[in-house]
Amino acid sequence: MKNLQTRNTLILTGIAAVAIFVPFLLIKLTVINAYTAYVITLAGINAIMAISVNVVSGITGQLTLGQCAFEAVGAYMTMILAQDVGIPLPVAMVIAPIVAAFLGFLIGFPTLKLEGDYLAIVTLAFGEIIRVVLVNLKGITGGPNGKSFKYSFLRDSLDWGAALSYLVIIGMLVVIIVLLQNFLRSSYGRAIMAVREDEIAANSNGVSVFKYKMLGFVVAAFIGGIGGALYAPFIGLIKPELASFNNSINALIFVVLGGMGSITGSVLAAFVLTYLQEFLRFLQNYRLLLYPVVLILVMLFRPQGLLGMKELSFIKCWDGLPGLIKKLKEKRAKATESNGGEK
Repeated sequence: MKNLQTRNTLILTGIAAVAIFVPFLLIKLTVINAYTAYVITLAGINAIMAISVNVVSGITGQLTLGQCAFEAVGAYMTMILAQDVGIPLPVAMVIAPIVAAFLGFLIGFPTLKLEGDYLAIVTLAFGEIIRVVLVNLKGITGGPNGKSFKYSFLRDSLDWGAALSYLVIIGMLVVIIVLLQNFLRSSYGRAIMAVREDEIAANSNGVSVFKYKMLGFVVAAFIGGIGGALYAPFIGLIKPELASFNNSINALIFVVLGGMGSITGSVLAAFVLTYLQEFLRFLQNYRLLLYPVVLILVMLFRPQGLLGMKELSFIKCWDGLPGLIKKLKEKRAKATESNGGEK
């Protein structure tokens, strides 16, 4: 059993290392151009926000419509701490998600006793309150036009550099996925999922419903704060619209398309839709029709999303690779025999 766990850990570590460092080297060697690297990295931030929404809506079972408010809090706190207060950027990027998580605790404490549409309306109002506050704090946030962020990770420019941006953001995405998967397998994660499935049954078995709802909400706010902390130095211009209803709905769409409760499904949907939106930029504003059309088609033909509540298993894919290669070789051998031995 221990050998199996070690083997699986090594396989997953190898896959994660390849996913992070191979594209990093290709970007560094300009095999992947800067624009493509930008799109992939932006998709990484969108995937982090999709995970944040999925923790609340898919795993905890609470509908939220204002999750991007935590992204805005993380972005603005990173900017204020690094640019105005003078705290080193890496330290500011650690503090900002903690502030977002604390704000999530303050908001969740009085609101998580609500359910369904009522909770959705409250979170929607929370997002709008954050946006309006950011618009009116012109001296700190720059008002509706936003504010430029003059620092970046380890460099004194708005641009991290395409390769470094990819390495930091996609690396953080992988770390979040790994930690969250381990968290969900723990007793805390199982309790949260028990609350999602049936609150009455969970409560009757000694699971504190409110406590684990709060835990899921705070974890989601923390992940949203990480997304904002990465967004600030990557984009270099932060606007209050980051906390808007539209951004929260976009993140929710990633979750719905990927599968409510599926972390890897949300990540996959975020990357696909982000790339499609950039690829269809030649259609100008008509490309915005992509989301509703895709959403309608998915709801009609696969309402559970791409992966449903399942996770993409890299271990099973790795174990099935030798069998797939063997089948392809057998198929090729039969094709050769049927052609009279000609290759």
